[in-house]
Amino acid sequence: MMLGAGGAGLAAVLTACASYGSPTTEASAEPPAEEPAEEASSAAPKKKAASKGKALAATADIPEGGGKVFESQKIVVTQPTAGDFKAFTAVCTHAGCTVATVQNKTINCPCHGSKFSIEDGSVADGPAGAPLAEKKITVDGDSIRLA
Repeated sequence: MMLGAGGAGLAAVLTACASYGSPTTEASAEPPAEEPAEEASSAAPKKKAASKGKALAATADIPEGGGKVFESQKIVVTQPTAGDFKAFTAVCTHAGCTVATVQNKTINCPCHGSKFSIEDGSVADGPAGAPLAEKKITVDGDSIRLA
């Protein structure tokens, strides 16, 4: 019986507290709801500007018939033929190692010797059984950016 009375008293206190703050909370809730909307709209142009900001590489950095591994971004960019740039994940599909070099028209993994084509990321020599996933890039003038 005492638990029932204590529970009823607690419910009354919580109800009083909840109703006491409600009008103030509702009135102050409207301005913050508008502010995030303004911030979101102003943040969108900043994101676009940031995505165009930093280039991954200059086109001159990628040799024709070869490529370059960007280890920190886990990306490899190749130029199979003049002016044709491709990008692939630098993570080998065999054991997850990062590929290390681009030589003789292949992207080479140092862990177990897998080789991938610079043209389409397909397996040129195993043990890898799956190609490197292609990554989207854009070439803007002499800059290569992740899309």
